[in-house]
Amino acid sequence: MPKTSSDRLAPGTHTTLQGPAMGTRWSAGVYADDTLDLTALRQDLAAAVQQVDEQMSPWKPDSDLIRLNRAPVGAWVDLPAEMLEVLACALDIHRLSAGAFDPGVGALVDAWGFGAMRDAPDAAAIHAARQAAPFTTHESLELELPAGRARKRAPLQLDLCGIAKGYAVDRMAAVLHQHGARHALAALDGELRAVGSQASGAPWAVALERPEPGHRAVHGVIELQDLAVATSGDYRRYLEVGNARLSHTMDARRAAPVNNSVASVTVLARTCMRADAWATALLVAGPAEGLAMAQRMGLEALFLMRRAEGLVEMGLGRFASPGES
Repeated sequence: MPKTSSDRLAPGTHTTLQGPAMGTRWSAGVYADDTLDLTALRQDLAAAVQQVDEQMSPWKPDSDLIRLNRAPVGAWVDLPAEMLEVLACALDIHRLSAGAFDPGVGALVDAWGFGAMRDAPDAAAIHAARQAAPFTTHESLELELPAGRARKRAPLQLDLCGIAKGYAVDRMAAVLHQHGARHALAALDGELRAVGSQASGAPWAVALERPEPGHRAVHGVIELQDLAVATSGDYRRYLEVGNARLSHTMDARRAAPVNNSVASVTVLARTCMRADAWATALLVAGPAEGLAMAQRMGLEALFLMRRAEGLVEMGLGRFASPGES
């Protein structure tokens, strides 16, 4: 496509491309020059995020996820390669986290009022969801990656909200690479991935949000270079029932919303898909089990925990306090 005059930028010019997607907005900060066709790049970024949404949304009645959820037990369902890649990663982290990350929580999400079915908890639906899950998710779902298909071995309702946004950011990073962008930062909601550094060579500075319901405040700054970051918390999306605040993140092991002292968990990883899923897993696992799990898996993670004296940090890797291993 020929470039218009507005597409041409001086070398090293920083520009931001953005658009709506997945109930929020995607954005890409790019250091561009006149070798980049920004119009085509914007279109391809939007298309990449839209593709993930069309395949994996639990809200779109014609998504591939809904098609798989509605399929009879035992029936093979042809699926796109992108969704199979996400399902394979989700099942892997489900096993490694001992069920703390569970893509099979779709019925619980709906029953507790966070899905497309209802906007408040339903006691009968919660009871039914608890009774309908005698098998673990990795026992209930079979993937055949070379054949491009999957089937359920037992009744199962999948929900990929704990991993799909991270994967969408990875797809954005792939598009940026394909277009020759060497200095860019892709973002979707609280998930981000750096492509290289800033044009100056400095890492990208990313704000870590303070976990306060109803407020936007910065807790700290993270530096990224060829690295992804994702944060999961209990403060952004929740329901208030009486005096209780119910997190939208489900603990499948309890068949209930997360209820522990962890306000948020931030994870660094090479891919945003894995950072997203592990942040969810550690949030569900809680302070003691989550920290032990992160250490066992060699993760770089920051836990912000609510204590009587306020927020307390506990971190691993580059998040560790000076003197900690």
